[in-house]
Amino acid sequence: MTPGARLAAAIEVFGNIETQRRPAAAVLKEWGTSHRFAGSGDRAGVAGLVYDALRRRASSACIMGEETPRAILLGMLKRERGLDADAIAKLADGAGYSPEPLTAQERARLEAANLGGAPAWVAGDYPEWLDPYFTHVFGEERSEEGAALASRAPLDLRINTIKPDHERAAQMLADLNPGQTRWSPVGLRIRLAADAKSPAIHAEPAFLKGLIEIQDEGSQLAALFAGARPGEQVVDLCAGAGGKTLALAAIMQNKGQIHATDTDKRRLAPIHERLARAGARNVQVLTPKSVGDVLKPLESRMDLVLIDAPCTGTGAWRRNPDAKWRIRPGALQQRQKEQAEALDRAVTLLKPGGRIAYVTCSVLDDENGASVRAFRARHPGFSVVPPAQVIDVLGERAEMFKRAARLTDEGLLMTPRTTDTDGFFVCLLKSAD
Repeated sequence: MTPGARLAAAIEVFGNIETQRRPAAAVLKEWGTSHRFAGSGDRAGVAGLVYDALRRRASSACIMGEETPRAILLGMLKRERGLDADAIAKLADGAGYSPEPLTAQERARLEAANLGGAPAWVAGDYPEWLDPYFTHVFGEERSEEGAALASRAPLDLRINTIKPDHERAAQMLADLNPGQTRWSPVGLRIRLAADAKSPAIHAEPAFLKGLIEIQDEGSQLAALFAGARPGEQVVDLCAGAGGKTLALAAIMQNKGQIHATDTDKRRLAPIHERLARAGARNVQVLTPKSVGDVLKPLESRMDLVLIDAPCTGTGAWRRNPDAKWRIRPGALQQRQKEQAEALDRAVTLLKPGGRIAYVTCSVLDDENGASVRAFRARHPGFSVVPPAQVIDVLGERAEMFKRAARLTDEGLLMTPRTTDTDGFFVCLLKSAD
């Protein structure tokens, strides 16, 4: 496919996402199935254009003065890809399978590319109804924070220190040119061009040997900040596919016991294969049953409960750009209810002096600080471990990280703009002895 044909296909797919109100991944897969002539590079190119348009949907529409799929794709090429009007005109020239040529008005809009006076939610590319929530957290910097959440994420990997030959991981990936992550002591980062195919990490020998796992640096740090120690008894209450469970197993040096569970056993399905590949031997997977509580025998025995809480996922918009346009206010209220339930359940599992590591991939205070404040009102015997103290686990990198992250009385917040990670909130709570 020519670059122009890819652009035309992206406009078509974007329109289908809008009209069908379906996740982008599903619509892109359907398009690839019905267009067998498109090679893997073409499919990756079309997907990249679509996801970039979703990332910059509001600002691109503002630049072009309308919200049609064509306008948003054209505006994105200026806003996100940095192409000038002449370069865009070469892609949309009407030749072959390319989009129709630019109109005079479209060219004028692209040449002006004016976002002056645009509301913060437009410049920051997030839903208008979330603007009060962003204002509460970020104030006058909310459009910059939103714009950073709209950027394309790098590919982050975690080196699995359980494996005795883990030091070979970076060398085995040398052709992908990985660099060290800024904060995580066990992280590697691969930066990708806008139109690049994501590398087949799952086929890499380093992955197959269990030397690496795909995990954003912010998620790696959240697991590290949980403060798990070798030999402890730990519950990963919302384990899902096991990303943080695996990180905890490595932090604990395969000593002690991690009990990994989730309310939905379908989310747990991938964890078994991942544990085996990683060589994590101190993990027991507790699959929920229709009758009975699998956690009942663990009550009052745990040193640490990690809650990777269900949330709106606003901190992960770099990886799921279509999710931000599908989120509705009702989802926030539902997630808050689930967060409170998880926190209250964790209390019953702790022994005196035990800790709760409360983590979300959200930047909204309603799911972060407010959830912690509400929990402490219900359970006054818990105190918040000062976030500066939690961060000290980073050693020589700690002081710089303290200046980069947002620290509050309830915890710490990472964002793409300040820490160059996904958006994560971490609070460490300690019960009375």
